[in-house]
Amino acid sequence: MIKREVQIYKVIFLNQGQVFEIYAKQIYQSDLWGFLEVEGFIFGERTHLVVDPGEEKLKAQFEGVVRSFVPMHSIIRIDEVERLGTPKISEKCSMSNVMPFPPIPMPEK
Repeated sequence: MIKREVQIYKVIFLNQGQVFEIYAKQIYQSDLWGFLEVEGFIFGERTHLVVDPGEEKLKAQFEGVVRSFVPMHSIIRIDEVERLGTPKISEKCSMSNVMPFPPIPMPEK
């Protein structure tokens, strides 16, 4: 297995009833108990002709953020990936039979 110079991590987590999928250069356990630190956010290049509104919304939300502290219980999955994908925000699927712990209160629509 060849070790790459720059590692890319895909972090999927829950935030206010939505599923965030972001890419970052560094992730590690925080000194704040129960949190994961995410640094070096990676977004697609602006040289593309097609603009993804979901990615732009995510990019605007993390604009100016150097480091983000994500609660461990919100993390769904972390993968080390070979290439960058498209960061996105999607709605949480309500058809799951897995209950998060601690339970996350969902705002009523």
